[in-house]
Amino acid sequence: MGMIISSKKKGKKIISEFLSDYDEFLQLKGHLDDIRLFSENVGGVQTNISQRGKNEATKYFLIPKQYRRGFKFNNSVSCQKLDFDDKAIFVYIVDKTKINPSKREQSIKKIEEKYTQIEKTSHLPYGSL
Repeated sequence: MGMIISSKKKGKKIISEFLSDYDEFLQLKGHLDDIRLFSENVGGVQTNISQRGKNEATKYFLIPKQYRRGFKFNNSVSCQKLDFDDKAIFVYIVDKTKINPSKREQSIKKIEEKYTQIEKTSHLPYGSL
């Protein structure tokens, strides 16, 4: 676990000096840009993990009702797991601007690509493939 050991305001930004365990720093995998800070102590909304399927093999992290507004649930989502000795932290990143296409849209696109390829090859002389 880390802590901010000093900070100073510079315009609308804050310059901070951060102290953390080496293993925690390694979890950044060399990515030192686009970093967001959070504290475990700030989380105030309790939620649950839903279990489904045979022997409850499938697990779902439930999004609390307070956080569901303003999202289309076909947005692009990525997940990151931070492992520590005493706990695991899962971070889900929902891209509000990038929307995943529906399965119908994906199927239509594949069919269009297939027919475009057929059209291109149908204009070639016989035996040129």
